[in-house]
Amino acid sequence: MKIGAPTETYKGEARVAMTPASARDLQKLGHECLIQSGAGNAAGFTDDAYRAADVTVVDDAKALFEQADVVAKVRPPSQAEVQMLRQGQTLISFFYPGQNEDLMKAANDQGATVIAMDMVPRISRAQKMDALSSMANIAGYRAVIEAGNNFGRFFTGQVTAAGKVPPAKVLVVGAGVAGLAAIGTSTSLGAITYAFDVRPEVAEQVESMGAEFVFLDFEEEQQDGSATGGYAAVSSPEFAAAQLAKFREIAPDIDIVITTALIPGRDAPELWTEDMVKAMKPGSVIIDLAAERGGNCKLTVMDEKIVTENGVTIVGYTDFPSRMATQSSLLYATNVRHMLSDLTPDKDGQINHNMDDDVIRGATATHAGEVTFPPPKPKVAAIAAQPKKPAAKELTPEEKRAKEVAAFKKETKTQVGLLTIGGALLLLVGLVAPASFMQHFIVFVLAVFVGFQVIWGVAHSLHTPLMAVTNAISSIIILGALTQIGSGSWLVVILAALAVFMTGINIFGGFLVTRRMLAMFQKS
Repeated sequence: MKIGAPTETYKGEARVAMTPASARDLQKLGHECLIQSGAGNAAGFTDDAYRAADVTVVDDAKALFEQADVVAKVRPPSQAEVQMLRQGQTLISFFYPGQNEDLMKAANDQGATVIAMDMVPRISRAQKMDALSSMANIAGYRAVIEAGNNFGRFFTGQVTAAGKVPPAKVLVVGAGVAGLAAIGTSTSLGAITYAFDVRPEVAEQVESMGAEFVFLDFEEEQQDGSATGGYAAVSSPEFAAAQLAKFREIAPDIDIVITTALIPGRDAPELWTEDMVKAMKPGSVIIDLAAERGGNCKLTVMDEKIVTENGVTIVGYTDFPSRMATQSSLLYATNVRHMLSDLTPDKDGQINHNMDDDVIRGATATHAGEVTFPPPKPKVAAIAAQPKKPAAKELTPEEKRAKEVAAFKKETKTQVGLLTIGGALLLLVGLVAPASFMQHFIVFVLAVFVGFQVIWGVAHSLHTPLMAVTNAISSIIILGALTQIGSGSWLVVILAALAVFMTGINIFGGFLVTRRMLAMFQKS
């Protein structure tokens, strides 16, 4: 099959759906690769680089559509491009079929199969094809860089000869892929980073990246993230009100706000209102990654950067991935290549569009003359963070000490019980042993008694740091054993030798362990 990538016609789009590297991998699957002349220039891939990768460079989009069996794009096709599709041809691109029904029907009328990369189900096996996550990761990173470009101050705090510079305070709203990327970038630049998400189970992920999760004093039934494909679901009006109240409370103290909240198939929820913008300090920055769907900020203008009367900069760009076209193209082309790999299971260059495959079925919008959107729910659960189990109640120092003492006493009683049983067994042996056995037995019992009393007199909290000393004292048993080892009775000699052996291990092992523990507190 011939795989072709045309030049993107969307204004300002710099990405390309095929790179020289991805083309080489596609050729290993048995495909031939075509690229429109100049398609990769904006992303840093020249026609000569494609020719070096054995890719055929064609002059225009029409020639490419006529030759290619599969057309790979980034943005949804224009009406003109849809009209160039033909019967049996496959189109792979971001398509957003829920928002482009007319475009989807037009493609179906042309007899083409449409695979929407934005519809790849969020299951483990499909992660390699999850183009939305790839682009969201870049958008989150770029959002922080764009915020720094407009902020005018350091992210990290510094103490200089000219004075102390406080660190910037960054709030990331939404802890999905883009949000986590923004959190990671912000914390790595040294900012004090806060994050909020309607799914409290992601708090652990946020905190593991060095940010502080903003909790609401509000109890609401936990939603199942897998039920929404790993995305957040719509919140109740009460929860939304509590959320806005929290944002109003912290708005005056925040320098940079990055909003990433989106719900599939819906307009972006309004989370940062006009009064919150007015409450922010002059010079503050808002980066709205949901601008294309209406924006999370009330004052966001799509594809524009505005400055409010109180000096707050609001950035509503929708092309953050395209602003890093080289990296975005490399990742997106890899996602497309993996999709084609699943479509070509036999690596013979022939596409097998298996509608029983969860991933392929989920991403297919039209096929074989039928509109197949929306797809059924996948057979396996979506990737979603599991709710965090409630933390155990933290004990007070007094409760901890009482618990430790109780455990120590319980263990000691167990040991005393075992010694009693052992003594009783030895006494029974003494009934049939020589008369001198009782003399040896009394020495043994006294040694055990003395060792036990010495140990019991040491506070339980000191047993670990004083392991060597206390074990050496407890091994006073060895003295009783040594006095008996010269006995003429073979049974006493064996028992004494065993006692010397075991207590010797106790003494030397105790000193060795203590030495290693003390070494942990020494400065290197």
